[in-house]
Amino acid sequence: MNRTHLDAIGKVLRASTHFACHSHLRTPLLTPSFCTSFFVSGSSLSSCSSSSSSLQALQNSPKKPVLSPLYNLLSETQNPSKLVDLICSSLKSPNPHLALLRNDLQSLLSHLGDDEISRVLLRCQSDHVSVLTFFNWVKDDLGLRLSARNYCLAIHVVAWSRQFPQAMRLLTELVELAEDVAAPDGDVFGALLLSSEGCNWDPVVFDMLIKAYLKMGMVKGGLRAFRKATEVGFVPSVISCNFLLHNLLRLNCFKECWQVYGVMGKVGIHPNSHTFNILTNVLCEEGDITMVHEFLEKMEEEGFEPDIVTYNTLIYSYCKEERLQDAFYLYRIMFRRGFEPDLITHTALINGLCRIAKVREAHKLFHQMVNRGLTPDIKTYNTLILGYCKESKMQESRLLLHEMIGRGICPDDFTCRVLVEGYGNKGSLVSALNLVVELWRFGCSVSYEIYNYLIDSLCRDNRPFAARNFLDGILKYGYIPTLHMYKKLIESFCECDGANEALVLKGEMVCKNMKLDLEVYRTLIYCLCRTGRSEESEALMEEMDKGGVPPDLDICRALICGYCKEKNVDRAEYLLGLFATKFHIQDSESYNALISAVGEQGDVAKLMALQDRSLKMGFVPNSQSCKHIIDGMRKAAVAHKQPS
Repeated sequence: MNRTHLDAIGKVLRASTHFACHSHLRTPLLTPSFCTSFFVSGSSLSSCSSSSSSLQALQNSPKKPVLSPLYNLLSETQNPSKLVDLICSSLKSPNPHLALLRNDLQSLLSHLGDDEISRVLLRCQSDHVSVLTFFNWVKDDLGLRLSARNYCLAIHVVAWSRQFPQAMRLLTELVELAEDVAAPDGDVFGALLLSSEGCNWDPVVFDMLIKAYLKMGMVKGGLRAFRKATEVGFVPSVISCNFLLHNLLRLNCFKECWQVYGVMGKVGIHPNSHTFNILTNVLCEEGDITMVHEFLEKMEEEGFEPDIVTYNTLIYSYCKEERLQDAFYLYRIMFRRGFEPDLITHTALINGLCRIAKVREAHKLFHQMVNRGLTPDIKTYNTLILGYCKESKMQESRLLLHEMIGRGICPDDFTCRVLVEGYGNKGSLVSALNLVVELWRFGCSVSYEIYNYLIDSLCRDNRPFAARNFLDGILKYGYIPTLHMYKKLIESFCECDGANEALVLKGEMVCKNMKLDLEVYRTLIYCLCRTGRSEESEALMEEMDKGGVPPDLDICRALICGYCKEKNVDRAEYLLGLFATKFHIQDSESYNALISAVGEQGDVAKLMALQDRSLKMGFVPNSQSCKHIIDGMRKAAVAHKQPS
């Protein structure tokens, strides 16, 4: 935002200040006939009104169908031309019973279309209760699909009767019908404008339309409705404008914020303090804090004084940019101008001090705040606890935890996670476990994410037995271990050669119908082979094969090397052939391990026979294989020369 932009804002402010705004929504000098011609004549909005949508296309007024004169020979309950009269007559009775009317008019309900529904709504427009009764009967009981015109007429009648909650409900339904069910460019604004002809209507519906879009999270729709309303000449309320600006700010649509503000000045919407606080926030989010002061000066020139929200916004932004000197300057200015800094002010400053590693000063400010009569909330405590945890000052963090519990403030998930991770980063996992037990004792809820973090940390610290004991302890609190947690525990046990405990966990996974994957089987087989339990490893390999998980090269290598280490070369040779023929895995390293193991026995004949069989299986000796064969032959020769 440059200086030219600020000058333009000043002009808009001066214009808006002199534009009297006596109502929250002013009616343009337009007649219903002009509203119709506006859309038919190729205005900027007419293209939107003709977009493909589930909303039926609106013309000036649906033409009344021509009925045969022979219908007049029928009774009223069988004459389609009397359908609207009968429904209106029933609605105007002291106790209308539309359910009974449905039975009486069963043969005529097939003639109840868009035109007939609109005629009933128009004839009953002086009685919003009858309109809502009929509208809900058609929609809910008869299950008919209502058109855009039907919805718009009902909305106009209800809004004209000042029943704004009911009108907002119908508007929301209409927006959902236009935006979600059908084309994304359903023109609700155009439908409302065209349907106002021949009907009592209040321009407040267009203001409500902007709010309806925004309440449903459809910010683009709200912005589109705002632009169309101001283009036609309607003036939305400043409340709706602020609501729109707030939602645009949340989406970081800074450019659109300034566009809306510019339109407000052009059409005479006088901004209030909320408007300027939002725009101050926009400038801060844009990172243009330097221009904020000039912006505020222009606001003050036009008679708007910064309030506590303005100061808090600026202080928060300064702290975010680590400009603590400027933040505390504003803090002192607040006292001079008669504004008492509140909890938000102090929390922002405490956070700023913690960001630059001045936790002690932040804690002093915390005590000053309490001495001034302010009661810290969970966010204030969390900010200070996080600051201490970042500096690994866990004792101070723990004391703050006890203090907040003593004040009746229950720690939330953020508090617990920051403290547990603080102990974890310091390498004090036992203290983290004790903290969780203490939180249980205080009746605090601990999230599954914290449990997962502790189990994972214990496993990474090669403390699987502590992790398993902790898991058993938290199961009674409803914790359900995930596949990832089981895999972490199995991996940790296997790294510590705890194969039995790992196999128990594997059994629990099977009981819980968890599908064991290649990674789990590989970890278990590695551990078993390394600890001299190759037969159990082979059984696991057969189990995984039956379960549709084929072994890979690493499992092949672990099994063959395991058997070779146990001097069971016959079983190793069998597996070498099995992996080559069934799984098409030919591993030179496994083959070399087998050649080396046979060569260690010093039996040349057996070594040569193995070599021949290996060649038939497709194994070609490499330099390492030849080295093992030569070493085996040398050992055999040495053994042969030694006296018996």
